[in-house]
Amino acid sequence: MSRRRDVPKREVLGDPAFGDTLVTKFMNCLMKGGKKALAERLFYGSLDVIKEKTSEDPLQVFKEAVDKVRPNVEVRSRRVGGATYQVPVEVRPSRRQALAIRWLVGFARARSEKTMTERLAGELMDAAAGRGAAIKKKDDVHRMAEANKVFAHYRW
Repeated sequence: MSRRRDVPKREVLGDPAFGDTLVTKFMNCLMKGGKKALAERLFYGSLDVIKEKTSEDPLQVFKEAVDKVRPNVEVRSRRVGGATYQVPVEVRPSRRQALAIRWLVGFARARSEKTMTERLAGELMDAAAGRGAAIKKKDDVHRMAEANKVFAHYRW
């Protein structure tokens, strides 16, 4: 973190197929070791799988999945007088989106399907339908914030 000045946010360009910045951010998070072409192939392949299985617009399914996984509140550790409290705080919109993308990619990688395209498609379809590991993670984060609501006055 710079002490001198605020670092400006980098502008993310839209992806080649849809021109959507959310898709680009998702592919950048999916990418490992700078292999962007592979990440693009995996993402677009998973959209093809979604189109085959659901016969809905795959981009709409993807956006719905990201929207449903976005957390509204999370807990942050706050140290007060020797005790550490889990204080619920509202999540900034940019972090909301980043967490949703990170959870979707992480839980897709942990699935048991044979190929990554099938795993990613399965996780996106599950999230859009309101089930799956990423939705469970969001619910766990919300439940944790609800349980620690009494410490909300320690918010900074």
